[in-house]
Amino acid sequence: MTSKQIDRSSSVLSLSFILIAFVAFAVAALAGVLQGLVRGGMLTLPSGVNYYQILTAHGVLMGLVFTTFFIVGFLLSGVAKTTDGLSPLELKLGWIGWVLMTVGTVIATVTILQNNASVLYTFYAPLKASPFFYISAALIVVGSWFGGFAIFAAYARWRKQNNKARSPLFAFMAVCTMVLWQIATLGVAAEVLFQLIPWSLGWVPTINVLLSRTLFWYFGHPLVYFWLMPAYIAWYVIMPKVIGGKIFSDALARLSFILLVLFSIPVGFHHQLMEPGVSSHWKFIHVILTLAVVVPSLMTAFSILAMFERRGRENGGVGLFGWLKKLPWKDVRFFAPMVGMLSFIPGGAGGIINASNQMNAVVHNTIWVTGHFHLTVATAVALTFFGISYWLLPNLTGRVVTPAVNRLGIFQTVLWIVGMLFMSGSMHFLGLLGAPRRTALAEYNGDPTALGWMPYQKLAAIGGYFLFFAAIIMVGIVVYLCFFAPKGYTEYPIGEEASAFNTTPPILERWPLWITISAVLILLAYAYPIYDVIVNAPPGSPTIRTW
Repeated sequence: MTSKQIDRSSSVLSLSFILIAFVAFAVAALAGVLQGLVRGGMLTLPSGVNYYQILTAHGVLMGLVFTTFFIVGFLLSGVAKTTDGLSPLELKLGWIGWVLMTVGTVIATVTILQNNASVLYTFYAPLKASPFFYISAALIVVGSWFGGFAIFAAYARWRKQNNKARSPLFAFMAVCTMVLWQIATLGVAAEVLFQLIPWSLGWVPTINVLLSRTLFWYFGHPLVYFWLMPAYIAWYVIMPKVIGGKIFSDALARLSFILLVLFSIPVGFHHQLMEPGVSSHWKFIHVILTLAVVVPSLMTAFSILAMFERRGRENGGVGLFGWLKKLPWKDVRFFAPMVGMLSFIPGGAGGIINASNQMNAVVHNTIWVTGHFHLTVATAVALTFFGISYWLLPNLTGRVVTPAVNRLGIFQTVLWIVGMLFMSGSMHFLGLLGAPRRTALAEYNGDPTALGWMPYQKLAAIGGYFLFFAAIIMVGIVVYLCFFAPKGYTEYPIGEEASAFNTTPPILERWPLWITISAVLILLAYAYPIYDVIVNAPPGSPTIRTW
């Protein structure tokens, strides 16, 4: 296979992942606006469709399918670009992953549409879905592992061919992301294979709910960083090239990703602070480790803002904030991710509140948590993925972005952030008023407190309208960029390191060391609690079906 054929094959593979991602995004967006209208009392669903069914469709397709397909496709494209293409073996691994993930997605979607899996994307036991739903989840996870195997193989091949020289930053970060994912998904894989599938098939009559939730949240919080780390890759590696600048520090970027691998997994009990059955001592340890994750995020913020300021001042920016005016605000490749970065500031602050035992007690299981979730994944991550799409899709298809599409993209970004301000802002305020999450419209027999929530529920639904229209525009742009945009060359914008910062310690690429430290931290945080939950298991719960 020639170099040109390898490049083309790599592009087709990445494009296949991203197209499935946006198909899932379109369906999820429709489900999202419907649930907002229902909760705001502005729509009654037709018979045969229930609120929790569309809530599950929205969560699974947006939070799991859209993100995972996009991430694997994006990472494969960048690894192919920076490691001289994907070999036939790596391509085969990628396609095996795509097939498994696509089959799993189809099965999951059909099961949800049949109303046999209205268990939300967290699929908490003792709510029980069809075994096909859990089997489909296993297929999606295993398929994503094969995408990771392709990335690991390409990285190892490049290092071997280059005498273990410092790897390209994009490839290194892609490996970090997939190492985190491979380790984190072991928890949900164990839950699905050894608990949920046997239970849903009727092989066992009850389920250990505390164990299932512990295994889920072993996976559930690292999932957030699996979403964020590809966005960080774009901020660290792509944005400098987009704005004409340089990467601030290769070493600092690599260290931040290593810290994310180490600290993102042993933190799951902070999602279970209000649950009985887990010792307060273990919850305290997980809260401390959760706050440690803030450090690499602050390192990222420093690096990115320093890079922006340096470039702005090179362009003539003066004064304390004059450099901001010199950034390319009219370029959607910069504008969309930049708005996403800014939204992550309040999103991150909300995360600290959620991880604090005392403050979490106020907002736990309220719609505040949903508002926080939408500021992180649905704004910081989604807008960065949108910004990536404006150069990645033309690069993969041999097309170019026209000025009209660029302007439409900026409008789409503004529409998205306005909708999110209405929706997420209302959700945060409603959470402080005590409005619950995961519930359809409920007036609680005319209770004055519940009735007082309704104006804000309607405001959130209006925000959902804005977001849905923005989603329609984004899907249309994706179709145009893939099939109708003018033919031409679009660069894959890989940034270069600033010459003043060219020393990166080799220890950062000693993977046996970092994986061992990660395993030790996980064992310290989880080994005894999981042992205790199994040995001193609470009474098993029978099946509950509320739909």
